[in-house]
Amino acid sequence: MTINFRNIDYLNSGNEVQKKAYRLLMDYQIINRLEDYSPIVVGTIPIQIDVDGSDIDIILCVDDFDALEEKLSLNFSQHAHFRLQRAAGHVIVCSFSIEEQLFEIYATDKATEIQNGYLHMLKEHEIIQLRGEEFAEQVRQLKRSGVKTEPAFCRLLGIEGDAYTELLKYNPADNSINYE
Repeated sequence: MTINFRNIDYLNSGNEVQKKAYRLLMDYQIINRLEDYSPIVVGTIPIQIDVDGSDIDIILCVDDFDALEEKLSLNFSQHAHFRLQRAAGHVIVCSFSIEEQLFEIYATDKATEIQNGYLHMLKEHEIIQLRGEEFAEQVRQLKRSGVKTEPAFCRLLGIEGDAYTELLKYNPADNSINYE
């Protein structure tokens, strides 16, 4: 099934976690408040491999980091567990909770469609579509035991090396790694 992950409407027809994510994103106008930054919801919730405690991840593309910091503070600092960090001048990470649901916003100067968070999610979605629900449940089980998402995929697929780079090289159609 092809999903347009750049439009959050698919969440509203998904499972209960996805419907809650959609409701929170809409009720609190989170995506609308961030629309100038090409927001995309990424991670485990969009592809239904979330576990208890999974956050709603949103990636952004930003040019003016100072303006974004101000906007994030203005719009989200009133929420529980608000935290805003700027790393190496080119990355902002903001987290907060609404109705006990954790949100994490990751902003960099890369277009959202080429950020690793989005690319990893697309690759993981493709793999799940080919391998099915049993594979997805094995990923969830590893995640429940403390394994991060990309390493869980790589472990199950027998991919060695750095999970975050090697997974992007994986070709699910023929179960191979593309080293071009």
